[in-house]
Amino acid sequence: MKKLFVFGILLVAYTAGTFAQVSETASAAATIITPIAITKVTDLNFGNVASSAASGTVVLTPAGARSTTGGVTLPTTVGTVTAAAFTVTGEADFTYTITLPAGATTITSGGNSMTVDVWTSDTNPAGAVLTGGTSDLTVGATLNVGANQPAGAYSSSNAGGSGDFTVTVNYN
Repeated sequence: MKKLFVFGILLVAYTAGTFAQVSETASAAATIITPIAITKVTDLNFGNVASSAASGTVVLTPAGARSTTGGVTLPTTVGTVTAAAFTVTGEADFTYTITLPAGATTITSGGNSMTVDVWTSDTNPAGAVLTGGTSDLTVGATLNVGANQPAGAYSSSNAGGSGDFTVTVNYN
């Protein structure tokens, strides 16, 4: 009986050891990266434009080159012509996407208006790289000029304008 009792205790000890809990530890970690940011350097400006009896457009490339269609001409006195320029900063060598405006922006002078649309950038919108943590970005667009468009200094910030346009950047 004593042997049976010892055998029972050993059996219970063995069974308890077989079903015993085991545990392991792991560490937690995170890396905080530099937030992505965009800063405007230069506003978009189509320069001096002449209208005629026919409507047309002025296309301003991200490189700052202008071309026209329809009844629009470019005077020899150019005025200030600049593509919009931005500096993007963030984590070195990360890629980011660019979101250009989806619709038109209205620019006004007095009670007269024109629209700016067909936004383009000099950087691949799907995969720009923050080489060394910085990237330059320029944006062009198309100015839609009406037939016999009245003279004036047109701006999105004038009364009746739809406001400034927004360019957004996000990490991929």
